[in-house]
Amino acid sequence: MKYDQAKTPLIEAIERHHEMDPISFHVPGHKNGLFIDEKDKQFFYKSDLTELSGLDDLHDPHEAIREAELLLSDLYGSRKSYFLVNGSTAGNIAAILASCSPGDTVLVQRNCHKSVLNGMKLARAVPVIIETEWDEEGKVPTGVTTESIRETLKAFPDAKACVLTYPTYYGMTYDVEAVITELHHHGVICIIDEAHGPHFLLGEPFPASALALGADIVIQSAHKMLPAMTMGSYLHIGTRRVNERKITEYLSILQSSSPSYPIMASLDYARSYVGTMTERDITKNLAEIDGFVQALTSIHDGLSVKRTNDPLKLLLTMKGKTGYELQQQLEKQGIFCELADPYYVLLILPLMKEHISFPYKEAAERIYEALKDEEVPEQAGNGDKIERKNLLHYTALALTHAEMEDREEKWIPLTEAEGEISARMITPYPPGIPLLIPGERISGDTIVRLKQYLKNNANIQGDHRLDENLVCVYR
Repeated sequence: MKYDQAKTPLIEAIERHHEMDPISFHVPGHKNGLFIDEKDKQFFYKSDLTELSGLDDLHDPHEAIREAELLLSDLYGSRKSYFLVNGSTAGNIAAILASCSPGDTVLVQRNCHKSVLNGMKLARAVPVIIETEWDEEGKVPTGVTTESIRETLKAFPDAKACVLTYPTYYGMTYDVEAVITELHHHGVICIIDEAHGPHFLLGEPFPASALALGADIVIQSAHKMLPAMTMGSYLHIGTRRVNERKITEYLSILQSSSPSYPIMASLDYARSYVGTMTERDITKNLAEIDGFVQALTSIHDGLSVKRTNDPLKLLLTMKGKTGYELQQQLEKQGIFCELADPYYVLLILPLMKEHISFPYKEAAERIYEALKDEEVPEQAGNGDKIERKNLLHYTALALTHAEMEDREEKWIPLTEAEGEISARMITPYPPGIPLLIPGERISGDTIVRLKQYLKNNANIQGDHRLDENLVCVYR
């Protein structure tokens, strides 16, 4: 086959997307550049430079980058803060590698990002999975309880570190301060994946940041909720429990030796943007969100809006439709959401300043056009409450990383997989939260959830043969 080297398929796909005049309810937080002035947009192209005189060096900052990171640390109240150009993924892995040694037990929240489990594998640590609670309808995982932490520590008193997700991808929070206090009482280092919470420093009505609540290391994706470019993130050291030298060393190993100056410049921009927000900015922002929610609730009898602990996250559900079906209808009208699952679509709203406008009115009109002809079925099952089984406080893997390396693997039908040990990580993306973890026994509940994703043709990452209804297990 002869390829046409004049073609640029990715560029062409991006151009086609923008020809739809899309409205962004997804990451990154700059919303297709809406919150970046024209002069600044042109600047980011000009900023694609390298370590020239006067431009400093991310891996040995002494000048401009050092000053920018000092401003970041001052704003967030950390002991030390870092720019990350390889996303929160690099921050999560560096934090784990710097906090534990091979064989150490590390507690991990069930609904963690896949980078956390990859970090465990690289560290040769032994993960213990802390089971999460669910919302009142049993459809959205929330967080962990102090009781679960306490019971897990009774069983694993030698735990070295704990990695928590706060807030969740869906904007749910929990009493993380009490959890941090309990961990510190047992001498456990607390690492918080706060990818979706870099704006929490603004205070009420936003939840409190885990950094202010005593976490040892906090990683934030500035590109998700602030106007930074994709892959731009922050890592903050909060306490003296952290080995700063190791953090610096692992970040230099994991991050590119040619860091992107546009990403770093956007991190500086995002820090200044959130650091100069006023009460008037926040008040206007929240008022516009309230107006948008009110408009959504009057669009269709079958459409419901669920607000989360983070005012910038909304969940939409439509009676008689899965979240995937609702997502498809919205996209036909140019409304692009962050993700869909079997029940909801997730909208990530912008963090606006007073002088910036967002097309909420047009968005509501487009959503109306997408749904106006839909009839609400008499039997609309997706609104039913789901009864979740009582889970244990924690789950230990059936095999260590060392044991997995030499085990025979076999592909078996998904219907026969309950009780078997998974040999692959299976991850619906977004949000990037694994359903199956290598070395874990496969539960019936997991099989049910995986079948739901397959039925709805969800994007699933990993080395799998799910199109054949096969999963890989250890023998």
